[in-house]
Amino acid sequence: MALLYVLLGLLGLAIGSFLNVVIYRLPRGESLSRPPSHCPSCDAPIRARHNVPVLGWLVLRGRCADCSAPISVRYPAVELGTAVLFVAVAVRLDRLDLLPALPAYLYFAAIGIALSLIDLDLRRLPDRIVLTSYPVLAVLLAGAAIGSGDYWRLARAGIAGAVLFAVFAGLAFGYPAGMGLGDVKLSGLLGALLGYLSWWALPVGAFAGFLLGAVAGVAMMASGRGTRKSALPFGPFLIAGTFIGIFAGDLIGSWYPTP
Repeated sequence: MALLYVLLGLLGLAIGSFLNVVIYRLPRGESLSRPPSHCPSCDAPIRARHNVPVLGWLVLRGRCADCSAPISVRYPAVELGTAVLFVAVAVRLDRLDLLPALPAYLYFAAIGIALSLIDLDLRRLPDRIVLTSYPVLAVLLAGAAIGSGDYWRLARAGIAGAVLFAVFAGLAFGYPAGMGLGDVKLSGLLGALLGYLSWWALPVGAFAGFLLGAVAGVAMMASGRGTRKSALPFGPFLIAGTFIGIFAGDLIGSWYPTP
């Protein structure tokens, strides 16, 4: 398993490098492949040796090789964060004996990082990522269910996705100012991923997302950086809550007293 974790870490670094492109270009309607990576300040192409995840940024000391413009630390942070998350997800699924579902949860880890940062930057959850992910995750989870012979997990994922989508749609309909349609569209994906793991993961992940959003809102008001009417991107908190459900849903659920 150690070799698998190393390979997934390297894959995460490479995927993280691509996510940086997605995060910047996709919301702006730009091609993800053309032109090649370049400095946003002077448009000089990034040399291949400087395009190595994390190491390239360290070698350049966070500055463009041509114009010396600063390169945001977010670029290596996304690459390293993706690698760490890939390994953590693999460890978690291995402990749950659910490695056939690893491709689905790695895919979610990647789009979760991209969606979180896009939402933080632009207050948007692009349909090109969210809606496209429904058939992708459906195929990946179905493949995992077939591979493991556990079809109930797949059915539970569908039920949980529909339930969470219905809850979010109801909240958005009842209080439109409190939740965007992008969050509603995303909720079905989150519910399916949580439901595939267990029933406990679903309420834990959903509640954690709301709790994190509430804490961030209170902190923003307490620091004087916002008011009760200030817009706060909710997507990153929903995604973070989902990861809490993935990693600790059953543990937290076990704290609930049973009759």
